[in-house]
Amino acid sequence: MVRDLADLVGSYKVGNQLFTAEGPRAVEKLASLGVGVFLDLKYHDIPNTVAKAVAAAAGLPNVRLLTLHAGGGTAMMRAASEAVAGLNNRPSLLGVTILTSLGSSALRELRLPGPVTSRAVALARLAKKAGLDGAVSSAREAPAIRRVCGRDFLILVPGVRPANAAAHDQSRVATPAEAIHAGADYLVVGRPITAAANPRQAAQSILDEITSALPVRRS
Repeated sequence: MVRDLADLVGSYKVGNQLFTAEGPRAVEKLASLGVGVFLDLKYHDIPNTVAKAVAAAAGLPNVRLLTLHAGGGTAMMRAASEAVAGLNNRPSLLGVTILTSLGSSALRELRLPGPVTSRAVALARLAKKAGLDGAVSSAREAPAIRRVCGRDFLILVPGVRPANAAAHDQSRVATPAEAIHAGADYLVVGRPITAAANPRQAAQSILDEITSALPVRRS
């Protein structure tokens, strides 16, 4: 699938499932094919542990994006940022705000009252202050994060689904065009492509929708 989609896809996500099964070998094999890697391991631990994990991840080939939970706090995120400071071709560090599987009811259950957007914006602001390059949020929160954190702050939007695709376990989804209009710099698309009968056709359709939305975003 990677070889078949290489001319359509910017980078390939290696998440917890694949990394647990195959470890760094998965990243190395993708790199050997000449593609970029989005290493989505969402680190969340004490600052020293996260700093060492981020440094190790940054040493893997072709890792362009790396995630950690903004909820880990300023000290943890700052330690991660310092761990890659000065490295050539270092990955961009992105703070995960509110998982797209969580909605308002889930936040209430966790004793985190208030609108999802306000919590996501607060975490994104914290990530920027700690020296991270950007944040991960749903398309719903992206415009507010953009206003607060500025044009140079990267926004990655997961949970992207074409209009006719199932939401699966995601709560706050968006179509590719909606994500672009919301200000996303990166879109994460998984099952709508990997589970499609024709993954290349599905990827091309999504790419076409992204391309058609770009002029609207620039205007």
